[in-house]
Amino acid sequence: MTKQIRFNAFDMNCVAHQSSGLWRHPDDQSWRYKELSYWTELAQLLERGAFDGIFIADVLGTYDVYGGSNEAAIRHGAQVPVNDPILLVSAMAAVTEHLGFGITAGTAYEHPYPFARRMTTLDHLTKGRVGWNVVTGYLPSAARNMGHDDQLEHDQRYDVADEYLEVLYKLWEGSWEDDAVVRDREAGVFTDPSKVHEIGHHGEHFTVPGIHISEPSPQRTPVIYQAGASPRGVAFAAGNAEAIFVAAPTKAVLKGTVSRIRDALEAAGRARDSAKIYTLLTIITDETSEKAHAKHADYLSYASEEGALVFMSGWMGVDLSQYDLDDPIGDVRSNAIQSAVANFQGADEEGREWTVRDIARLGAIGGLGPFLVGSPTEVADELQAWVDETDVDGFNLAYAITPGTFEDVVEFVIPELRRRGVYPEAYEEGTLRHKLHGRGDRLPEEHHGARFTIGSRTR
Repeated sequence: MTKQIRFNAFDMNCVAHQSSGLWRHPDDQSWRYKELSYWTELAQLLERGAFDGIFIADVLGTYDVYGGSNEAAIRHGAQVPVNDPILLVSAMAAVTEHLGFGITAGTAYEHPYPFARRMTTLDHLTKGRVGWNVVTGYLPSAARNMGHDDQLEHDQRYDVADEYLEVLYKLWEGSWEDDAVVRDREAGVFTDPSKVHEIGHHGEHFTVPGIHISEPSPQRTPVIYQAGASPRGVAFAAGNAEAIFVAAPTKAVLKGTVSRIRDALEAAGRARDSAKIYTLLTIITDETSEKAHAKHADYLSYASEEGALVFMSGWMGVDLSQYDLDDPIGDVRSNAIQSAVANFQGADEEGREWTVRDIARLGAIGGLGPFLVGSPTEVADELQAWVDETDVDGFNLAYAITPGTFEDVVEFVIPELRRRGVYPEAYEEGTLRHKLHGRGDRLPEEHHGARFTIGSRTR
């Protein structure tokens, strides 16, 4: 029997997100990304569908690999303009009770000390429903605008991230004891100073000698999300991640990726299921198969293949404008998202080499992940097949149009999955960590960050 299927919604504080050109569709409302009401309405919709959370991506630069400039990205609205994701969370949390929030923030350009406070603040305000998607960066334009000639090499970025998380774990887990805040009115003591500790961190990249300036939040450490399937990314995830997002164009590729991740978790002394793995997917559905396919054709008429290649060039670190559309991807080296390149090196499910034209068509709706088109029954059949054949836990759902794509999933697909007994009827109580893993609010003792908890024997 298929295990329970989990959904996240994938969005970004910009227009169209990964479906370049679809902002032109008359039913798309992503142009409202600047309005709080867009985000609060979306959050309420997702909670009605019992989504685990909304995962909000981010970039701190423009996609300027394609054609050697950002002109095409600006023209197509390819994740530019883009606003900060973190500022959205409080408003969405205020109108929901259970929905989780996965916030993307990088380790390259913000010091961990103020970042620790921002995430603790959100964990307090959401009553423990926040996760942090740890990214190391991949856009050279972001590095240049932060005063660097280019970003560090791929594996070096993870070396920095290792220390970044060490600082955060020390602040979140090791600075304040659970009972440090006493609020003793008679004695006039709000916090017992003897129970607040300086972390004394002096490392290669960061020096943070003092205390965390926020009291412990419900989860202390937010749920750690990670989205990297390169060998170095998997190694990083094995010690830190509690939810992992991957993207794979075929079931065969996904099966291999999931297996490698679970092997790495086990090698790191954690259970094979200690991180929930979600794969990127877009669902286009309606009451009948015919209506769904007509909807897909309608969406394609608005999609921009050049916009898709702008994204693909940025994700792969390869200027695809230099290739003929029918050229295979071949053996290229990436200093961006290495798994994005690896996914398209080799044959597709029909045994053909991936060409530039193929990935433009694939990426025109939903980005790096595949899409399913069909009736609720057809979509549910495919979702169960993906889970059964790959051992993935769930799906990070991108959209063609918003909120329409998510509305269709809630209206058509989720009732069919529930009828089959493979989708939650309601939320678990508790924090996001407990909802995902059922083991309480705090980091489990086998997690890498738990060694920094006050009283830990391995601290």
